[in-house]
Amino acid sequence: MTMQHGAGLAGRLRVGDEVAAAIADGRPVVALESTLISHGFAYPDSRVIALDSEHAIREHGAVPATVAIRDGRFVVGLSADEIEDLATARGVMKASRPSLAVALNRGGWASTTVSATMIAAAAAGIRVFATGGIGGVHRGALIDPATGARGSMDISADLDELGRTPVIVVCAGPKLILDVPLTIEALETRGVPVITVGTDEIPGFWAVDSGVRSPARVESVEDAAAVAATHLDLGLGTGMLVCTPVPAADAVLRATVEREIDAAVAEAEASGIGGAALTPWLLARLAQRTGGATVRANLSLIRHNAEVAADIAVRLAQTA
Repeated sequence: MTMQHGAGLAGRLRVGDEVAAAIADGRPVVALESTLISHGFAYPDSRVIALDSEHAIREHGAVPATVAIRDGRFVVGLSADEIEDLATARGVMKASRPSLAVALNRGGWASTTVSATMIAAAAAGIRVFATGGIGGVHRGALIDPATGARGSMDISADLDELGRTPVIVVCAGPKLILDVPLTIEALETRGVPVITVGTDEIPGFWAVDSGVRSPARVESVEDAAAVAATHLDLGLGTGMLVCTPVPAADAVLRATVEREIDAAVAEAEASGIGGAALTPWLLARLAQRTGGATVRANLSLIRHNAEVAADIAVRLAQTA
């Protein structure tokens, strides 16, 4: 294990040259997480998806900054070679706020979740972050629906991070395997503005809708950027969630997703699958049960979110 004393967060940042120059010049930058590289997709798809997201951001006028941890430091702006190294590394740890100290001390690679990426982005001076979907309140986290007893308390650290770190997070909503209404309620409790672009409902990640009404709708990405600029200018200290639906051509019907989720959850319960293993198992099982439709939707929304985040970053840079 490595050990550093007194370095602080700033002393543990390595910002890539291109990203550092863009930040210094006030040009738009978009942060990207790295768990999709290490855990979200198999190699070589993971590398291709990561580079495609970066390409989409560049096409829309911003600089991409993929974030990870390597040898005791946050790397903000991985090179193509580093993305390749991470994508092929074994035993990569997923780092979030509770596990950052361990990840920074163990050496080697760790990928950053939503919460860890937000921390690094804010420390580097990056205001916009694109991801697929946020974590949230898991089904049965508060009350076990079968017994009425206290639930698992499985609530993502992403929610608290949004409540304490002023970064604009662009996503396709919480995954429908979560308790979406409670996730939105938890964000409201933490003072996190949630807006949707062009829809009255929170997007359902793979589906364009979730059945959960949006707290606030805007009509365009330009409008979303204006709200984001005001939120950051107020200095409230919280993040903001901008939800944009998966492109309709690649979406899966919500009824289909919910039916397959219910079936997959029943299979997991019958097989005794739970805890940290449940979510990746459910995602893999959904891909199988939908003939790959959820994977295709996931790929589409990742690129789309990167494009929207870049557009917001460009507009924020113009108003700075």
